[in-house]
Amino acid sequence: MKRLIYLILVMVATMSLPSCKHSTVFDSYAHTPIAGWEKNDTLSFEIPPLLEGGYYNQSLGLRITGNYPFMGLTLIVEQNIYHNNKHVPSACKTDTVNCQLIDKNGVSKGQGISYYQYNFPINVYRLNQGDSIHITVRHDMKREILPGVSDIGVKITKNDQ
Repeated sequence: MKRLIYLILVMVATMSLPSCKHSTVFDSYAHTPIAGWEKNDTLSFEIPPLLEGGYYNQSLGLRITGNYPFMGLTLIVEQNIYHNNKHVPSACKTDTVNCQLIDKNGVSKGQGISYYQYNFPINVYRLNQGDSIHITVRHDMKREILPGVSDIGVKITKNDQ
């Protein structure tokens, strides 16, 4: 009986592995100052050379506290893509990500209790093997210093579809 249960568990685990359609290539967070995230404080992320080419999904992670005073947040994401470790970028891309944090009824769209976690898609890009990326993120809000923003993250997954 124990062998049968073990065999069934192994079969279920083996069958579920091929169903993965995205593999994480990069997932990192940068902390913002406790006193508040200043408009000119830019967060940087260095993505090492990619092992294979293909389509990559990029998303932003955001962690805020209950001290964040707004319903949304506008972020500017600038990317310099370097081909084969060259010092001159082969492509420069800028995306504006409008993060809606609270719905019309005042309910948070994030997960958590005292810290809220959000994920927002940036874009899908076709990248080549050996490409590396330098990503910077800054806020584009009217207020110079934003309280309550704890961390900003970047996640890149390979789209195997």
